[in-house]
Amino acid sequence: MAKKKIMIVDDEAEFLDMVKMRLEANNYEVITAFTGEEALQKFNKENPSAIILDVMMPGMNGMQVLEKIREKNKFIPVFITTAYTSEERMKVANKLNATAFILKTESIKDQLASIAEAIKLSEKYKG
Repeated sequence: MAKKKIMIVDDEAEFLDMVKMRLEANNYEVITAFTGEEALQKFNKENPSAIILDVMMPGMNGMQVLEKIREKNKFIPVFITTAYTSEERMKVANKLNATAFILKTESIKDQLASIAEAIKLSEKYKG
């Protein structure tokens, strides 16, 4: 069975590398992007199974990227990562059907089951 592709979008190289290593150790193929613009290009080209998307990035921020992704794909799981949440961000993310928030202070290891489950559900219901 082919590995599921997950795209990680974050302008912090250390966080990106740490998450990439953890996901690869759990048998995922990982695509990385440092900017929103790069993420959209790779999203269109690579067709990932899920996206882990940072909120705060220079240029196009995560919510803008999520909006563009939802225009093309309403079912792909998108996990929003942030060092801190705000009520306003959560409202926007919910409106755009973000799958979940992952706080950067949490262990990504604890989130792998949620990511795997979201991928299975999205594949089942994407119609």
